[in-house]
Amino acid sequence: MHYSIIIFFLINVFSWGQPNMQPKKVTEKFFPEFDDLEEVTPGIIKTRGYTNYSELISFLEYYLKKFPNNFSIEYIGTSQKGYQIPMVRLYGNSAPKIKVWFQAGLHGNESASTEGMLYLIHQILEKSLKTLDDLEISIVPMANIDGYLKTSRYSNNGLDLNRDNTKLMAPETVALKKAFNRFSPHVAVDFHEYTPFRRDYANFGKIGISSPYDVMFLLSGNLNIPKNLRDYSNKVFLKNAQDVMTDYGYRFRQYVSTTKVNNEIHFNQSGFNSRSNATSFALTNCVSALIEVRGVRIGKESFKRRTRITYLIAMSYLNSSLHEMEMIKKQIEIANNDKKDIIVKSERKIYQDTIQAIDLFSNSMTELSVTIRDASNPIPILTRKRPEAYAISANEKKVFNKLSALGIYYNLINEPKEIIVEKYIVTDYKRANKKIEKMLTQKLTTKITKDTLVLPLGSIIVPTNQKNSNLIYELLEPEAPNSFFSWGIIRTNLNETLPVYRIPKNLSHEKN
Repeated sequence: MHYSIIIFFLINVFSWGQPNMQPKKVTEKFFPEFDDLEEVTPGIIKTRGYTNYSELISFLEYYLKKFPNNFSIEYIGTSQKGYQIPMVRLYGNSAPKIKVWFQAGLHGNESASTEGMLYLIHQILEKSLKTLDDLEISIVPMANIDGYLKTSRYSNNGLDLNRDNTKLMAPETVALKKAFNRFSPHVAVDFHEYTPFRRDYANFGKIGISSPYDVMFLLSGNLNIPKNLRDYSNKVFLKNAQDVMTDYGYRFRQYVSTTKVNNEIHFNQSGFNSRSNATSFALTNCVSALIEVRGVRIGKESFKRRTRITYLIAMSYLNSSLHEMEMIKKQIEIANNDKKDIIVKSERKIYQDTIQAIDLFSNSMTELSVTIRDASNPIPILTRKRPEAYAISANEKKVFNKLSALGIYYNLINEPKEIIVEKYIVTDYKRANKKIEKMLTQKLTTKITKDTLVLPLGSIIVPTNQKNSNLIYELLEPEAPNSFFSWGIIRTNLNETLPVYRIPKNLSHEKN
């Protein structure tokens, strides 16, 4: 890392725990503040700091009192430090045609995401109540309260909550998943901010570069999301949001982040991992996106601008939902009936492309030739036929609650049951030497053989003919990169038979 960048970082002012790494000349030229934003939310009204928890609750309770017929508050769980997590619901007087889920503040140092949701609440209730004639909206404005209050990305136990969507090791994640699945939205968007001053950016130009994009869009390329839903999300919802950004003069692109490959800096584009919300949401067969507004490590620079962008994109998704009500339902129905093969593992496409950047030495736009590792349309490398169901041994009760929290139902076996199964036998195995996200991960390869098995009392059968079936494959196929096996939730060893089995024939089960 260049010494000039290190010195720049050290001499800049810290704003309430978040360092401001952005020179004034960059702000003035590329990201001027939007001074016309109404000052109606706590973090916008005050000059220093962000909306704190007491201000959040006071703000919500004000609207609860003012709009009791269109607004409610539900506390869906408790943070690790004891704060109740509020979810608000905005609704009209008739049965909603489309349900929309918005979530923000999952990373506590991404404050404009929360502020944008509060601004959205104000605008809908005060100026756009008609929006609620056909929509019901659930919003979690501050998902990671403990992290937010100390301006930290992480939850109180050090976990990144946007990497916890399959292992469910944080109580906040469990609460969010349960609330999400009770609501069962047609459209779901997770609002974030990203850092425009990545460590790897110091290796470009004379003193480094910065990202020039006001917002980056991450729509999942996971191949277990039905193709019709992926295409529809891109061609309609994403395009409409990008058109709004163009209309207001904001720069955008698909989400990219850097990674090192053989000491060379590559750019990962989009994502497909089910541990992240963009994919986790979409695997439940809804229109899904993760929005990254430019904001981390710049303190309160351009804070009104960032809040406005978050609000505008949220309104775009609401307007698209209103205009596409019947088509959304049709596309979800098609996705629910999709019976394609399971994609257990896939890999990014790699190619050369260009990316825009701000050269910090000249304070001007530049174009870089870079290696892109693209997850928006990945290459399948391990495919399997989908089973009728999975069976899980009674000894693995720790995973039962995780399945339930993720909206996956199963049938409990009340007496021993003989059944023909496909069992997994581990043929290659490696366990990590150090923990990742507080877990000892495992990489394994299996072979599948048929056998007759007596499932003991207390085992469960997980039918795949259910709404969240595509998420089941991500959890229970052993080689899947975010499965219960890969995260070490179900431990194993070389040559072992795994305690999860595929059921290849039709079986009739009642919902438990």
